[in-house]
Amino acid sequence: MKKINKFVNLNLITSSSKSAQKNKERILVLTPLKDAEPYLDRYFELLDRTTYPNHLISLAFLVSDSSDDTIASLEYHVNQIQSRSTWWNSKFESVKIFKKDFEFNLSNEERHKYDLQPRRRSIMAKSRNWLLSAALTPDISWVAWVDVDVVDYPTTIFQDLMSADQDVVVPNCLLNRDDNEFWAYDKNNWQETDASWKIQENLDPDFVLLEGYYEFPTYRYLMVDMPTEVSLDYKVPLDGVGATFTLVKAHVHREGAIFPPFTYQHQVETEGFAKVAKSMGFSVYGLPGYIIYHVQNQ
Repeated sequence: MKKINKFVNLNLITSSSKSAQKNKERILVLTPLKDAEPYLDRYFELLDRTTYPNHLISLAFLVSDSSDDTIASLEYHVNQIQSRSTWWNSKFESVKIFKKDFEFNLSNEERHKYDLQPRRRSIMAKSRNWLLSAALTPDISWVAWVDVDVVDYPTTIFQDLMSADQDVVVPNCLLNRDDNEFWAYDKNNWQETDASWKIQENLDPDFVLLEGYYEFPTYRYLMVDMPTEVSLDYKVPLDGVGATFTLVKAHVHREGAIFPPFTYQHQVETEGFAKVAKSMGFSVYGLPGYIIYHVQNQ
């Protein structure tokens, strides 16, 4: 008889809104990467200064189709952090780096072209699913999807998002501009409206709706257009989410909520994930007054 090396009672894995740290609940931070070398300094600086203990946080990366030195730079940063031994600068629980190429490359000019988005987002969904399946271990209570080019967020973001006590929760991501003007970034956090439901009635089932494109207005209510002069913990239900910084209770993924690389209710990738999660009965919410910032890409 083959010996069982480790018994894990998954009934004991909790995702607590108020006592996660006390319960020593573990967070898995997942970040897909492509040509990400310029952003890694700030990425690790922000993660390292969060108030959730590093020893309860695991990191995992999937590097795909990169043309720069993302992997070498990533290994350098990981070695710098994980070689520390002082109690006030503790290392992360674990760090894993995976590589999986999809042979899909777009120029900067093509990256946001409307007609290329369904294919591009489908590849991004596959990347997220590969990373999730490779990195999620039985001891994880929370999964945080964090973009490498998010450049500012509060140090308490993990506890703040946990306290919303929702299965999936996102902050409001704006663009970090030199002139400090209020400028939307993550338009994938939204609510359906009567008008948006109406236009979907006669759409081909495989038609993918995209936010922020003049070619096909969706008439959704974007979270970046909602009032932000509200309390940080004010929350609203959402029908679609992005993944600049998305906190998910781990059982949502374990029970089958993935990022569809196929069209699901006219969505793919992160917005498709929100639709799948809601179809499964999970709660999806956003915090319009909780602001984080994304770099202004060239």
